[in-house]
Amino acid sequence: MTAKSLFSQENVKDKFKEMLGNRATSFITSVLQIVSQNDKLANADPQSIMQAAAMAATLDLPLNNNLGFAYIVPYNEKKDGQYRQVAQFQMGYKGFIQLAQRSGQFKTISATPIYEGQLVEQNPLTGFVFDFTKKTSDKIIGYASYFALLNGFEKTLYMSNEQLNLHGKRFSQTFKKGFGLWNDDFDGMATKTVLKLLLSKYAPLSVDMQKAVISDQSLINNSETTDITYLDNEELPVDKELERFNLMLQACKTKEAVDGLAVQWPDMDIQFFLDRKEELKNA
Repeated sequence: MTAKSLFSQENVKDKFKEMLGNRATSFITSVLQIVSQNDKLANADPQSIMQAAAMAATLDLPLNNNLGFAYIVPYNEKKDGQYRQVAQFQMGYKGFIQLAQRSGQFKTISATPIYEGQLVEQNPLTGFVFDFTKKTSDKIIGYASYFALLNGFEKTLYMSNEQLNLHGKRFSQTFKKGFGLWNDDFDGMATKTVLKLLLSKYAPLSVDMQKAVISDQSLINNSETTDITYLDNEELPVDKELERFNLMLQACKTKEAVDGLAVQWPDMDIQFFLDRKEELKNA
């Protein structure tokens, strides 16, 4: 089966109509155009393409490489000693900004490279101070992100190039080997990283924002249950795995959803699920 034949099936078209209404046909057309223009995606598992597209549709983000909100990216998966081409879902930093704006809680949000001379003061506790008029060269020394909420809360995150390199190599096996997105588009990945980390640590996250953080750079097994696999780093560090679990737990808005998550995470302490049910009961 090809991606074109899969997307032509009535049940698949109906699935996207439920999510996008009258925009479903143009959305599917854009997906098939992306696939036809990329040899690796053209040979990728059609189901993985469909699930990645469904995640973008769930978040109501267009899949257009020129817009930069979300992408379908090919990845060579190794399973049982065999390789196969699959499609990953990937957020762009503009996608995170778009979802933040929709929440109605942000006054402003942005991310930018920092050039030599612009970093005036570096203090992780009291905040970073930048003077964008003090640029002394075209050398980028790091990346910064910032948001301000309507309630007055604001936060800035800055990471040097060295810190971003360490982060990329920690979470991306392909970057360690000298290829992949971190290697091909360091600027884009660095910009997204400082924005994503800032939001996930300090911002109020809507349900869509939580889904975006969790599913970014993953193989979507089921877009409806957020069943995903992190292909580029299958041995995910414990703290990152716990962060993902906490985001999914907070996304549960009913006791039934908490019970469903408990089935997906049988090794997690039952107290986490009981506490979340109690929070929902008192909400």
